[in-house]
Amino acid sequence: MVFYDISFPTKFLLTRNKPFMILGYGITALVTPFYSLVTAPIQVLIARFTERVGKGLRAAPRDSLIACSIRKEEVGKNFGFQKAMDNSGAIIGPLLASLVLFILPNDYHSLFLLATIPAILGVLAVIIGVKEVASSDKKKRALVSVKLLPRRYFLFLFIVFLFSLGNSSDALLIIKTSETGIGKAWIPLIYMIFNVVSVIFAIPFGRLSDRIGRERLIAAGFAVYARTYFLFGSFSSFGALVPLFVLYGIYSALTDVSQKSFIADITTKEMKGTGYGLYHAVLGITLLPASFLGGWMYDHLGNQVPFYFGGTMALVASVLMGLLFCLKKQG
Repeated sequence: MVFYDISFPTKFLLTRNKPFMILGYGITALVTPFYSLVTAPIQVLIARFTERVGKGLRAAPRDSLIACSIRKEEVGKNFGFQKAMDNSGAIIGPLLASLVLFILPNDYHSLFLLATIPAILGVLAVIIGVKEVASSDKKKRALVSVKLLPRRYFLFLFIVFLFSLGNSSDALLIIKTSETGIGKAWIPLIYMIFNVVSVIFAIPFGRLSDRIGRERLIAAGFAVYARTYFLFGSFSSFGALVPLFVLYGIYSALTDVSQKSFIADITTKEMKGTGYGLYHAVLGITLLPASFLGGWMYDHLGNQVPFYFGGTMALVASVLMGLLFCLKKQG
């Protein structure tokens, strides 16, 4: 199982996913307690940046390991399970943090020290519980190159790039919700609706993708996103925004699971790490300009414009994904 190879010499080619996962989760575990020591915004930025480097290191090899460890007919179900567990953590973590702050008001020092415990347990789980076997075929290792990725993969990556340009940070959704006049204490709970819905639908949508194919669900997910963002731009009342977080959770379950499963379908075992690496690189690279553009439009053009822009980009991506499916049927 191969992680990255853009143009590295063969002798530097790493063929294991687990070391990158240990390093990625390890960076998070090391950085987390430092949040309790920060005294200036720049320190938070540095810690956050370093932690995101850890996420970048672990995301692609994690997906590659999953794709190489499961049966082909259950790819969607297994990535659905991974998605459900990931979002479950996003639900339980804030709830536990709220409980800690309720018991120890404003004691953020203790909060981040306690948050280090599950981070360390995550590293130990990878070290002890994750098993993988590296390919022993040296000839196949030497042939690994991005040129071996199929044409459909790059078409798919281009569609993801277009969609991601309109997929700005979820912070805009939170800001939009806060402008309805709702109490600040309720905002995390409203956002939690998104994660709960995503957990509920992740595995069922994954199983559905195993039966009817990934392209249809990815296109449907983009369409749901487009509809959700158009409505976020149109409404400003609390009662209207709450059900939109439900739709947003449905979009997340549809696309995240199906996109990762799609990459598993169209890449060989030797190219999965490279495929997932490029995919996560595109997501990471486009997030900054997308969020900057979305924030600028929100401040200078009105709080409706970034949502209309994001919805339009998602609609274009949905149509292109449908065309990609039609090309597959014709081919």
